[in-house]
Amino acid sequence: MTLITETSKLVTVFGGSGFIGRHTVRALARRGYRVRVAVRRPDLAGHLQPLGNVGQIQAVQANLRVRWSVDRAVEGADHVINLVGILHESGRQSFNAVQAFGARAVAEAARSVGAKMTQMSAIGADSASESDYARTKALGEEAVLSTLPDANVVRSSIVFGPEDAFFNRFAAMARFSPVLPLIGGGTTRYQPVYVVDVAEALALTVDGKASPGTTYELGGPEVLTFRECMEHMLKVIDRRRMLVSVPWPVARLQGAILGMLPNPLLTSDQVRLLRNDNVVSDAANADGRTLSGLGVTPESVDAILPSYLWRYRVAGQYTKTNLA
Repeated sequence: MTLITETSKLVTVFGGSGFIGRHTVRALARRGYRVRVAVRRPDLAGHLQPLGNVGQIQAVQANLRVRWSVDRAVEGADHVINLVGILHESGRQSFNAVQAFGARAVAEAARSVGAKMTQMSAIGADSASESDYARTKALGEEAVLSTLPDANVVRSSIVFGPEDAFFNRFAAMARFSPVLPLIGGGTTRYQPVYVVDVAEALALTVDGKASPGTTYELGGPEVLTFRECMEHMLKVIDRRRMLVSVPWPVARLQGAILGMLPNPLLTSDQVRLLRNDNVVSDAANADGRTLSGLGVTPESVDAILPSYLWRYRVAGQYTKTNLA
């Protein structure tokens, strides 16, 4: 059992109750850090308590759009991790407010208490991008590094794992739909990265194992097209489905219509984002700004998918025990 003391380093994790957040909190707790999880709804973050020892993990209320709550969440922190991001806009939760101005608020708050910082971003972040998601991710990076030049930025490709919104979503769709859509023909390339590996990389920045002021790009061991991702998923759940190409103009129209729903399956901005490959750059590979450069050996899609997609298999064929 790790001994937690008053002198243990305190890490504030914004967005710590989400998919990447819960694995990051676990990685930090295992190292003996005290973890303050800053979320909009701390009453819904109770699932994080079992990840650490008694009193090691504390949830507090914070909203990146409310500056005083951000300042309060970082009081006494030694390191701050910002994981907050959105895939689509909803009400006052706009890309600019959350991913650009929100990141700046966290960086300024961290600077005011002398804390170090790690900013979670995404491969493809580009201030000149046509995608509002990618553009504001880049603006968030710039805001953090201009405020805290020694901060680390961690960009990832598609993140997969037990609670992911990618493979799980399409596996669930395959249970009922005879066809799966391939936006733009499914040729866009990805480098899916396991959530536990991402969490380990984030924890290593807190450990001081990352080069200050450096941007890391995280991808798994394989580069797969969207079509290949669907083929891997279908193989794991043992289902045959027709993969139907959706031309870009049709996808844009679908995104415009579906984007009006409260929790859309597709938006116009996501269609724009899908037009670009999402893989670790040659420059990052050459400079060692990758998982391997941090000493993490990435897990493959085939090694992990069966551990959680088993529930989408044809009923009666396999159980979780069979795949363990």
